[in-house]
Amino acid sequence: MNVYAFITPIVLVLLIAEVLICLKRKNGYYNFQDTMANLATGIGNQCVNLAVALFVYKFYGWLYQFAPWKVPPVWYNFLILLILQDFVFYWFHRAGHSINIFWAAHMPHHSSEEMNLSVGIRASFTQRLFQFLFFDWILVLFGFSPEMIYSVAAVHLLLAYWHHTRLIHKLGILEKWFVTPSHHRVHHGVNTQYLDKNFSEFLIVWDKWFGTYEEEREPICYGVIHPPRSWDPIAINIQFWKHLWDDAVAAPYWWDKIRVWFMPLGWRPRGVGDGPIPRIGYTLEEQEKYRSTPLRGAQHYLLLQLAGGLAFMYFTINQGFPFGWTERVVMSLGIFTMIIAWGGILQSKHWAKAVETARLLFMGAVLVWALHLHGMALWHGWAGIAVSLWCGVSVMWLMSLRSEQMQKAVL
Repeated sequence: MNVYAFITPIVLVLLIAEVLICLKRKNGYYNFQDTMANLATGIGNQCVNLAVALFVYKFYGWLYQFAPWKVPPVWYNFLILLILQDFVFYWFHRAGHSINIFWAAHMPHHSSEEMNLSVGIRASFTQRLFQFLFFDWILVLFGFSPEMIYSVAAVHLLLAYWHHTRLIHKLGILEKWFVTPSHHRVHHGVNTQYLDKNFSEFLIVWDKWFGTYEEEREPICYGVIHPPRSWDPIAINIQFWKHLWDDAVAAPYWWDKIRVWFMPLGWRPRGVGDGPIPRIGYTLEEQEKYRSTPLRGAQHYLLLQLAGGLAFMYFTINQGFPFGWTERVVMSLGIFTMIIAWGGILQSKHWAKAVETARLLFMGAVLVWALHLHGMALWHGWAGIAVSLWCGVSVMWLMSLRSEQMQKAVL
């Protein structure tokens, strides 16, 4: 059972509620392009979680045999596990802001220059794998089963999600013990005094005890020191990995090629660049947010495709459906092509329409094939007709979208 398939509807309901409130108040907290990039990243990340779930149940299942005792799955043990996991996550999160390879796995989540619930969905493709691979395994040796750990990790993720909002200000006495939106806004800030602060996700006491706490005072500037300046989820996710790879290739010493991955942020190999990269923050007055010109008419088109993409994702990740891993991998490839195409549409790339057309036809064919293969629907029945209509209408609508240059040429 994939727990993420059950928390996804909760996340979407909270997100839709905040979007509606922000639209009513006209507070400008949501930028369409940034929000689409966040949602596309989250959709892709859900597919990665399939592989993470397989890893957790296989590797943790093997490791579980070495636990000196077994913790029974009763409610108070789940609460204890939540607190232990929160403590472990604090150190994992802190490592994610201290060591190059861990920052590469975490940076995409910080790359948005906005702060709203959609940012909580902008999850790195590799962060959850790194969490389970390098940190959470210790909980198995404490006697917690893989099923308990994976389930509580999903609850922990949901508890951290609601912090990504600007609608909630300070929460009085709760600020003393628990992580609140105010605390987490600080964590996402690139103001100099906010850099690398407030790593906690559930209990703020870890930051207060270990010297990484900072209170929200000055208006917060959101983002990263070296922003990716792209709406493509793949580009966002590989930006820092590429930076480390380029430094490793350029390093003249073999030892530096290895240790660049494990050195503190800003460190660079000998003979590469101009030495260490200083971590200097900036303020709202100094920030120039990334903006681009999407294809004309893209907003309504992408909103419709978002609905279709979420439905396709539900079929892909919900293990209640009888699809095998082969089908799920093929379906995931379609989803990753989809989010790349969306990034291209948001930036009016010349290849965007071709890739979007190809992925529509591919995803439609794959969905009908998977449903037919498992006897859920016949390819020549209602499923085939509905999917064909969806793809046909989508392609015709897509062809009507124009870039600014194309629009001027027509006029």
